[in-house]
Amino acid sequence: MSLIQSDQPEKWQQSLADLITDPKELLDFLQLDSQLIKLGCVASAQFPLRVPRLFAERMEKGNRHDPLLRQVWPDLAEQTLDPARSQDPLQEARFNPIPGLLHKYQGRVLLTATPNCAIHCRYCFRRHFDYKSNTPGREHWREALDYVAQDSSINEVILSGGDPLVASDSYLKWLLSALDAIPHISSLRIHTRLPIVIPERISHELRQFFNTLNSQLIIVVHCNHANELDNQVKSTLRMLARDGHLLLNQSVLLREVNDDLASLVALSRALFASRVLPYYLHLPDAVVGTGHFDVSEAEGMHLIEELQDSLPGYLVPTLVREEPGKPGKTRLA
Repeated sequence: MSLIQSDQPEKWQQSLADLITDPKELLDFLQLDSQLIKLGCVASAQFPLRVPRLFAERMEKGNRHDPLLRQVWPDLAEQTLDPARSQDPLQEARFNPIPGLLHKYQGRVLLTATPNCAIHCRYCFRRHFDYKSNTPGREHWREALDYVAQDSSINEVILSGGDPLVASDSYLKWLLSALDAIPHISSLRIHTRLPIVIPERISHELRQFFNTLNSQLIIVVHCNHANELDNQVKSTLRMLARDGHLLLNQSVLLREVNDDLASLVALSRALFASRVLPYYLHLPDAVVGTGHFDVSEAEGMHLIEELQDSLPGYLVPTLVREEPGKPGKTRLA
């Protein structure tokens, strides 16, 4: 099933179709010498470069250490072998009873609404996920919907992926409406990077539809650095907040991206100015090819202590680690 169904694509769909996927193009755009920034060719082939142009425009030209560039660049370090790392460190295959549905925690399930993202984050814990077997078309979603409808202990459904907002409006309306009609579902949660990387995705029509839902809509965005939040992104997030939706942010603590007090303080303040509350700060998962992003638990705990001394409590995210088989995130601070 095609995710883009209109004969005349909207602006956000045009942006999605015109991503930067060539490493040389990205380096040329940033005025960087390819001799100074090494490309992991094997890593790039396995998990290709994928960057929206709007996101690339927020990177500092000439700076090979730019924190936004580091998040997307297929680094040679990704090819380092480490037996302690896994393609499925959270053992999600254990909690995948039917295609497209993960049931890891009591009271809520996650649906992998789409296999695609607008941006490939190099630290992604699902970069090796079997999306081919976990992305039912409309005609095959009935099994997952029936699973949710038949278990009255489930009160929240999370749409993830991939990124659910990569899907067309018609597909989202169909799926969210079907979930909203289940009597025991009280909240619908969308985990998405689209409002950050392609903010025009939040169209007037999509907002109008969101406002028709009976369930509480929670939008969890994923932003790791204040430089990701330009004026257009901030305006988009404020519109969603004015519509009455709860906006939360999940970040990943990443080496040489946001592993310092100044970066985390700036991020929390920029999020709050956009009407988004910092929610979780994740320690990186032990995914194959991501060891160069690692930040230790001790470093994370120290940063949280510094944040508590620098910010009001509602701007300090909870430091967490996800461990397979646990009933929820492991809260560290």
